[in-house]
Amino acid sequence: MPHATPHADVVPAELDTEPGSELDTALRGGPFHVALRAAIAARGLPLQRVQHHLTRYGVKVGVTSLSYWQQGARRPQRPESLRAVRALEEILHLPEESLIRLLAEPTDDRVSRRRREGRSYRSLVEASGVLERLLAELGAPLDGGLHMLGLHERVRIGARRELLGRESHHIVRAHRDGVDRFVAVHHGDPGCAPDRTAVQALDNCRTGRVRWHHETGILVAELLFDTRLRAGDTFLFRYGVEDGTAGVSREYVRAFGPAGGQYALQVRFDENALPVRCHRFTQHSAAAPRSGRQDLPLTGRHHSVHLVEPRVRAGIVGIGWEWDGG
Repeated sequence: MPHATPHADVVPAELDTEPGSELDTALRGGPFHVALRAAIAARGLPLQRVQHHLTRYGVKVGVTSLSYWQQGARRPQRPESLRAVRALEEILHLPEESLIRLLAEPTDDRVSRRRREGRSYRSLVEASGVLERLLAELGAPLDGGLHMLGLHERVRIGARRELLGRESHHIVRAHRDGVDRFVAVHHGDPGCAPDRTAVQALDNCRTGRVRWHHETGILVAELLFDTRLRAGDTFLFRYGVEDGTAGVSREYVRAFGPAGGQYALQVRFDENALPVRCHRFTQHSAAAPRSGRQDLPLTGRHHSVHLVEPRVRAGIVGIGWEWDGG
């Protein structure tokens, strides 16, 4: 994606740390890498400029380390790194101790507190650097060369209230020559076993390499096309994921990068495990509060709910549901 590198830093009078803003939410709830990434984005600085400012504070940190910190791949721990974090609070015009306290908070306590505050498991996963690392193992860029024209998904919830699986039907257009694959991402529910999750190529594709991360339940899989697309070519393919390895499921979400075409999501429940209510929601990003809540009626005979987004925007959209008894 083209971008311009500023020759001089534009210093805002005050960053958007008002209550409810994305940066404020990240600084209050963490984790550290999400807060750092939000602060750097709000300041509008490329990492090279952040590094330059740190040297003026007498702190030496490489651009690679800064990138790892904001992706969640590494956490600052050494004395020199902690000095850098305190300097970053000044460079990024943040409240004193706002970043350093997130590092002092034990990871397990931080995650459990964020879950108690209603932050979803998938939002935590989306904000982590695990996905980026798995994609890098497959040599897959975040921009896979495909523009989404349409995506229809069907999700099945089983009799134990678990995510049984899903089926995804993609309609895409290549925006560069030579595209011959798509990398599917599946986020399991807490307690899932991604190594026992099966990816099935259903139409116009075949399964390639598969990678997973046990702690977060993320799985990525190559879906290989039998043709190389040229820029402007359209393509249809369909694949499924069989899961059923986790406990109670309470939502299904889909994250989108650039704005795209139509998205339709249907969630179907086993007749012996029906939720008491369902709703749609959106999020600007994993660190942002949820909005756009709308109740969804459960149909009779098919026991399903659905949403249709005529044209998706960058961010997160999903369906959540509540069970009798919590």
